[in-house]
Amino acid sequence: MQPRDGIPHGTLYMLILKTLARTGQMHGFQIANAIQQISQDVLQVEEGSLYPALQRMLIKGWVTAEWGATPENRRARYYKLTKTGRKRLERELEQFQRVNQAIIRVIQTA
Repeated sequence: MQPRDGIPHGTLYMLILKTLARTGQMHGFQIANAIQQISQDVLQVEEGSLYPALQRMLIKGWVTAEWGATPENRRARYYKLTKTGRKRLERELEQFQRVNQAIIRVIQTA
């Protein structure tokens, strides 16, 4: 098993938005867990980063939130992607792909 890594700088919003786009509505722990599982335990989102990011995303209108109960009957805030959030996700993905390709070009150049 490989060690877990932190989320690369500037990608947390993109990862959260993509996770919500894929699954619909989730509470914070589910979002963090999904990112960890999909990344095959390489990426780990810490609570100290996740919840402030979700709060900023609420303020920006990228997500909405409502209180509900988990299957274990615990109170949790469920987040859902908005139309504005979907547009932001598209921009985030485009920017990430552009930067990623540029980095690949640099490291593969002899």
